[in-house]
Amino acid sequence: MSKATLKFIRLSPTKARLIAKEVQGMNAEYALASLEFAPNKAAGIISKVIASAVANGDYEPEEVEVISCRVDKGPVLKRFRPRARGSASRILKPTSHIMVEVGPAKKDETTKKTTKKDA
Repeated sequence: MSKATLKFIRLSPTKARLIAKEVQGMNAEYALASLEFAPNKAAGIISKVIASAVANGDYEPEEVEVISCRVDKGPVLKRFRPRARGSASRILKPTSHIMVEVGPAKKDETTKKTTKKDA
């Protein structure tokens, strides 16, 4: 099992969690392929973290599956924008921490049951 972490990325954790849920339990190769064509900013970032986790364990993407993909909330950058009549409004710029664990894929042992037909 190998891990990769990306901290303080300027991305909303709520938006990143939507993508992280889709990837959990997938084969790493299939996850990287599906994230490549997703139109979200989070998809590109999470795919890089998955690729890093695969490389950290000296694995090939076909051999491993994504055990867990977790997105935690990071610190929030607080900014102000001037508004009418000398007031200001607050702008919150969230950050997130992305943690990915990959491990060897579990092989499904399916036994085929054969039944004899009565003649």
